[in-house]
Amino acid sequence: MADNVRIYEVGPRDGLQNEKAPISTDDKLEFIGLLADAGLREIEATSFVSPTAIPQLADADELMRRLERRAGVRHPVLVPNERGLERAEAAGVEAVAVFTAASEQFTRANINMTITESIAAFRPVIERAHERGWWSRGYVSTAFGCPYQGEVGEAAVVGVARQLFELGVDEVSIGDTIGVAGPADVRRVVTALLHAGIDAERLAMHFHDTRGTALANVTAALDLGIRCFDSSTGGTGGCPYAPGAAGNLATEDLVYLLDREGMTHGVDLDGVLAAARHISEVLGRALSTKVGQAGGWRPAGA
Repeated sequence: MADNVRIYEVGPRDGLQNEKAPISTDDKLEFIGLLADAGLREIEATSFVSPTAIPQLADADELMRRLERRAGVRHPVLVPNERGLERAEAAGVEAVAVFTAASEQFTRANINMTITESIAAFRPVIERAHERGWWSRGYVSTAFGCPYQGEVGEAAVVGVARQLFELGVDEVSIGDTIGVAGPADVRRVVTALLHAGIDAERLAMHFHDTRGTALANVTAALDLGIRCFDSSTGGTGGCPYAPGAAGNLATEDLVYLLDREGMTHGVDLDGVLAAARHISEVLGRALSTKVGQAGGWRPAGA
């Protein structure tokens, strides 16, 4: 398999959506700029959900209008429905993501729909994306465990992923929303997806480090040919509808691991740490990530 890995940065959206204290649009834009400076080329910028549902992202329209569009950098946004699509289109987006789950109970809690209803709601969003030539992605949350129903079987994950691909999304991200998976779970779910005929290059993995297993899970997925991983600079993140869903895989921890494994990814660790320090200062708390605390490492004389 190729040694080139895509790092899909979710910090500005998933990393910040659960923060209670308001974060200014200027601080968010600076964060996104620092991430691009670090070499990240896919930076999920915000979400066009109802401002009442996610107050922290209520400035999505302004943020996307003011965002510096750099050549070679993609800024996907979450779009849940046609209302969100209208806002996103007016703000000049060029890439969209839709989100559902492998658990019916979580889908109801998160977006007040069944899985089937959510897929139907996404259809006009993805159709419009195709018309405009936008890149598109689908999320399957709670692919390893649900805070309401418990264990989630791989057949459910495969079924939802297939429905998203049938809509026409370019990529599907498989999420460990509450951070319960271990490497054996990753092997079980990814193997089922591959056996269902889904190409590894059209899959991404979205791990939370709630229980300290995110990097081990990355290694398991790499062994199975997965080459795209979602991460959040500073390790921020969580889901307001998933109790205990604290802490996305930190981009700085992921970059360090990939560097030590000899994988190419185009992201500069020092630049990521600069972005992590910025968002840490904005949030008013110290970095809790491993590499954020220890820094990178260069052997003496290197």
